[in-house]
Amino acid sequence: MNALLDGVAWLGAFVLGIVEYIGELGMFAASGIAHVVLPPYYPRQLGRAFMEIGYFSLPVVALTALFTGMVLALQSYTGFSRFGAESAIASVVVLSVTRELGPVLAGLMVSGRAGAAMAAELGTMRVTDQIDALSTLATEPMKYLVAPRLLAGTLALPALVLLADIIGVLGGFLVATNKLGFSSGGYLTSTFNTLQTQDVVSGLIKAAVFGFVIALMGCFNGYRSRGGAQGVGAATTSAVVSASILILALDYVLTQVLFVK
Repeated sequence: MNALLDGVAWLGAFVLGIVEYIGELGMFAASGIAHVVLPPYYPRQLGRAFMEIGYFSLPVVALTALFTGMVLALQSYTGFSRFGAESAIASVVVLSVTRELGPVLAGLMVSGRAGAAMAAELGTMRVTDQIDALSTLATEPMKYLVAPRLLAGTLALPALVLLADIIGVLGGFLVATNKLGFSSGGYLTSTFNTLQTQDVVSGLIKAAVFGFVIALMGCFNGYRSRGGAQGVGAATTSAVVSASILILALDYVLTQVLFVK
């Protein structure tokens, strides 16, 4: 009987913890969005955050997109050659990269790089009382630290994904023309005939949502960090894991909304 009651108590505490976490996250996100919209603004902080999230993440995103496009072309050729459908490789590569692989892989890479950096930076500021010091200087921490990162993440990731789409398709083109024997003209013609505006736009919409989620989870976990260096490490890990899971879950939801009629 006691074991049953203990199990029920544990389950209740677990559910209440999840509800509390979701509530705190929702309030934090609402406050961050409000501070993005309402003045005053800090353009220098926005530019710094945009550089950290976008520019400095470009090498890892570009390499990921390039090799993804190359591997996708090879794997497609291996599978399609069994059915005599090699001509569909260009279509598969461009649709896969623009609709799914570009936004998702770029989001995961940026989460591991910029999301972790945001959580570590804000976590360190929290445990060393620098965030409290901002308040004593009449500077709203959410306005100065969180809002620029949320806006920068929402704007920077679509730009990264657009570049990743181009580089990923280029990777598939290089493999198809140099290794698989495709003509460059035929491959490009098939690519442009397949690609539609909706394919690129849907990927950019996903990227904007993913960028906001990455910045939100990085800032949220860092902002509420406690317990010194160990707490900062836990916040960094939590930021990357939670953002990655949300990216994969939201990818399904957005695909359902954008493509399933």
